[in-house]
Amino acid sequence: MDKIAEKTLLLPPITLEEMSGIKLMNRTDTKFVATLEQLHAFLLAVRGKYYIQEINSKRIANYHTTYFDTADYQMYGIHHAGRQVREKIRVRTYLDSDDTFFEIKNKNNHGRTKKKRISVKGLHSIEKERENIVPFMAKHAWYTIDKISPVIENWFSRITLVNYQKTERLTIDFNLRFHHLKSDGRQQLQRVAIIELKRDGNVPSPALDILRETRIKRSGFSKYCIGSALTNSKLKRNNFKERLTMISKMENKR
Repeated sequence: MDKIAEKTLLLPPITLEEMSGIKLMNRTDTKFVATLEQLHAFLLAVRGKYYIQEINSKRIANYHTTYFDTADYQMYGIHHAGRQVREKIRVRTYLDSDDTFFEIKNKNNHGRTKKKRISVKGLHSIEKERENIVPFMAKHAWYTIDKISPVIENWFSRITLVNYQKTERLTIDFNLRFHHLKSDGRQQLQRVAIIELKRDGNVPSPALDILRETRIKRSGFSKYCIGSALTNSKLKRNNFKERLTMISKMENKR
């Protein structure tokens, strides 16, 4: 058993049914980037303050996601330009259950993210399921299905934590791998973890103190954009340079 899996056993479980009762109506999202060593320390420090989501006796879930974009990468370009109002469209499969969803994520100028999704049979069934996808996109997306295509896929593992007061959720993503479908570029991040804190407004958060104590820094990290910048040299990346340099240092630190 690896060190991360071993440390997840130190936390009491919370079921998916219990998780579904946690409603974060006035939610704020904040991302942090950590090394695996920092993540080990963080998981030890949250004992006594957090539950860990457990599904079918598993505490680490596995995901596969494929992102769509236009031929000229408008969604990537909007994010790279620093615009707050932006959209991502993806197909996500929960590998442990094989459930797959077509998802649209919109972020507004107040930093709030709204996600809409419908169940699909899989990425390769999108054309056959147009009768459901077309009206869904007409209602929620900026684009039509004819204007976008799959551009990059990723795989990662996720741990989900919930504080004892049930006012916040933490997702921890690691073992990230990327494959760009246009350039055929590939990259993996073996020593980097992405922690996202989702809490109910500005309520006190035990995680924030622990993140500071373990020297885990706040940093934006879009798996779509960073993965694309790492695997397609033709894309603009100036505005992501600081994050890419930070990731490179984490990956190469021994």
